[in-house]
Amino acid sequence: MSKPDKTASMSGKRKRGTIGVYILLVLISIIWLFPFIGLVLQSFRSYDPKVEYGGMVDYLIPKHFSLDNYRFLFSGQTNFIKWYVNTLVIAIFVSILQTIIILCVSYALSRMRFKGRKLLMRFWLVLGMFPGFLTMICLYFLLKQIGMTQGGAVYGLILVSVASSGMGYYVCKGYFDTIPRALDEAARIDGASHARIFLTMLIPMSKPIIIYTALVAFMAPWCDYIFASYVAFGHDESYNVAVAMTRWVWTNDYQGYFTRFCAGGILVAIPVTILFMALQNYYVEGVTGGAVKG
Repeated sequence: MSKPDKTASMSGKRKRGTIGVYILLVLISIIWLFPFIGLVLQSFRSYDPKVEYGGMVDYLIPKHFSLDNYRFLFSGQTNFIKWYVNTLVIAIFVSILQTIIILCVSYALSRMRFKGRKLLMRFWLVLGMFPGFLTMICLYFLLKQIGMTQGGAVYGLILVSVASSGMGYYVCKGYFDTIPRALDEAARIDGASHARIFLTMLIPMSKPIIIYTALVAFMAPWCDYIFASYVAFGHDESYNVAVAMTRWVWTNDYQGYFTRFCAGGILVAIPVTILFMALQNYYVEGVTGGAVKG
């Protein structure tokens, strides 16, 4: 076989391989997006118990689109607005406070050398391997003693999420390790303190990791169900949206509340989707920049 024929054969194989990969990716995308499309379509369905559904298509695609489910959420017949505000307050406070603590801990472990530093890092690493729900009973009784359960569950969830945030220093410390220590040494020669180096030098250069840390911290309480249901048990006004909406699908009127559950899910997904779309470049830079051994 001549050289041009070999080249054409290799080029044809590459094209077929590329086409095969694209077909596979398209199929995976359809499978991945199918539940989300179904969720959006069901949120616009107005449930009527008199209507009979003949098959899967009837269940998936509403015959008549309506905003009844969204009107129900804001009609005052439910505490959805209160639940949404609770979730937003918890997520915002946890995101801000947790980011500040993680940045401070990461700076100390990355830039300072003190006795017991490595032992502390190893201890936190081992401690982080244990699931958090193992401490739920203990935490519940501690929070109950100070009035941060049920009626005070919002404050209790903020406290628990922020209290252990220092253990999540791994990625942020790795990012700080990539910034040359020569900059710190030059600043120290000029008389800068650790606080000044941290606030005026490292923080401006660490925008990607700050955004990554804040997004991760925001997501945890936004999607929390297990501990939130445990702490706010029995107190409707202290629920977050995950707990409250799950109780909707536990009712006897499953079909009626399922479409309202879908509408609430869409509203819950909007803030997170906007954040990730607006900050995705910084998010990727923060993950890759912090993924170093240190």
